[in-house]
Amino acid sequence: MNLPNQLTVLRVLIIPFMVILYYLDKAYGEPLTLNGYSIAIAVLFILASLTDFFDGYLARKWQVITVFGKFLDPLADKLLVMFALLMLQDIGVIPMWIVLVILMREFIVTGIRLIAVEGGNVIAASKLGKYKTASTMVALIILLFHVEAIVLAGVSFNIGMIILYIATALTIISGAEYIIKNQHSFKDTSNH
Repeated sequence: MNLPNQLTVLRVLIIPFMVILYYLDKAYGEPLTLNGYSIAIAVLFILASLTDFFDGYLARKWQVITVFGKFLDPLADKLLVMFALLMLQDIGVIPMWIVLVILMREFIVTGIRLIAVEGGNVIAASKLGKYKTASTMVALIILLFHVEAIVLAGVSFNIGMIILYIATALTIISGAEYIIKNQHSFKDTSNH
């Protein structure tokens, strides 16, 4: 197994440790406070996010893109983001509708990709989709560290939530763009 695929597997293996730390935090930590458990979760999330960057970068640089990597990389990304979203929703940091919008978009895009692959097409991520991913990751990191609102000119801003709202808007726009650009994948070319 090449290094990029090992990094992807590592990202998947980090998630159960984050789940364990989350339950330890619920049992022994203070809700919505930065403590050893929540710091460990945030640090593991950052490490897992870095493996996402490096596995893709190295696979392209070394030209070692594999079917296994194409399958597991997006799955690992979705599992990582899904964990963070569900955890933050469970502790009351983000509203349920944001979780639903982001997860619905991911399931729709995955479905379209599966249909396209069956037809022999591989759909690359768009720039808008990459911006969506980057802004979502930044927002989740800020929110996982329980960064309180910052005050500018006497006005309080929750920077994590502002970035997450931007990410959610990009999620909706990139999802719509994805559906429109790939609507040909829905056309049934079979004769039955």
